[in-house]
Amino acid sequence: MTEAFTQKPSVHRPPHAPATAADVMRPAPATIEPRDHVAAAAYLMKHAGVTALVVVDDDQAKQPIGIITEADIAQAVADGKDVNDLRIRALITTYPTVINPATSIRDAARSMVTGHFRHLPVVGEAGLIGMVDITDVCAALPRPAAG
Repeated sequence: MTEAFTQKPSVHRPPHAPATAADVMRPAPATIEPRDHVAAAAYLMKHAGVTALVVVDDDQAKQPIGIITEADIAQAVADGKDVNDLRIRALITTYPTVINPATSIRDAARSMVTGHFRHLPVVGEAGLIGMVDITDVCAALPRPAAG
């Protein structure tokens, strides 16, 4: 397991330029491995203040192989599963949709709506570099002018 999200980056972009994933992503997303217990994921989410973890096969490679969310864990608990025995691999969504740092916020929002999910791992050339969640996207979308 790795540590949680850090503060958001301060990316400066020209006025009126569309926001991108790099502008709003939370860097250094928390990761977990598929062989870890679901209880460990719940613990990490709570202490990191996040609602999803990226699942990686090798913490050094930083290539996402899945994602586990608080909703996945809640469903397992509701089904009567013991999170102290259950492994992450049993619950993850494999091959998650990922975006790159240059993806526009509008395109990220479109992916979330189309795919019915709230989290998008951000992957650069070196692998996993951040996470965008629905809150980040909603906050970054332009608001209609009052009038």
